[in-house]
Amino acid sequence: MTERLCFAAQPPVSVAIQNSDVRFPVHRIFCVGRNYHAHAAEMGVTVNKATTQPFYFNKHPSAIAESGSGIAYPPETRNYHFEMELVVALGAGGFQVPEIAAIDLVYGYAAGLDMTRRDLQQRAKDHAHPWDLGKDFEQAAVISPLVIKPEGAPLLQQGAIELSVNESVKQSSNLSLMIWSVAELISDLSRYYRLLPGDLIYTGTPEGVGPVSPGDCLEGRIEGIGQVVANITGPTV
Repeated sequence: MTERLCFAAQPPVSVAIQNSDVRFPVHRIFCVGRNYHAHAAEMGVTVNKATTQPFYFNKHPSAIAESGSGIAYPPETRNYHFEMELVVALGAGGFQVPEIAAIDLVYGYAAGLDMTRRDLQQRAKDHAHPWDLGKDFEQAAVISPLVIKPEGAPLLQQGAIELSVNESVKQSSNLSLMIWSVAELISDLSRYYRLLPGDLIYTGTPEGVGPVSPGDCLEGRIEGIGQVVANITGPTV
């Protein structure tokens, strides 16, 4: 029996794959908080890996905006921030995955921007509320075309990561400075979720995050992965 809907469903979300005419269907977006010591410090927090576990928040797939898009300054914020991140794309699923097997889940990588309504996030923190209003909104997950992980290649563990606003460098670090590696994050996430093909993991941002305004151009780069670009337009009407 054909399922009947009361109105048309929204189309599925997908992202481009470099040098390919097929696209990657997005299932879920997981984001990692405070995965670089220097960024945690600028947020007023110290992370001790020996006594702390990674923590996560989610963005809905509808938050995806592809690199090169015009990104509307979102409503109800006066402090709209960029966060440059490595994105890991999963092409296979798994549950309770050991770190040594995490590589089997990885399809590829992208450069991403975790856009944040910082004032709304801070208000949520102050009241011990969820971060959804600060993190999960339209065009809040900017992403470059995926680069497929070469067969037999190890998981990405190092490489320059940088972001400029209007050609002025704001973030400059290295993936080797992540507190929890790609393998550790996949293994840890799989303790709580049955990871599936199409899941994206935004792996956290280095120090240097800051505000943007309409008219600003954001250009982020990850060594060996590529570039992500976003142009901030006027506020949403």
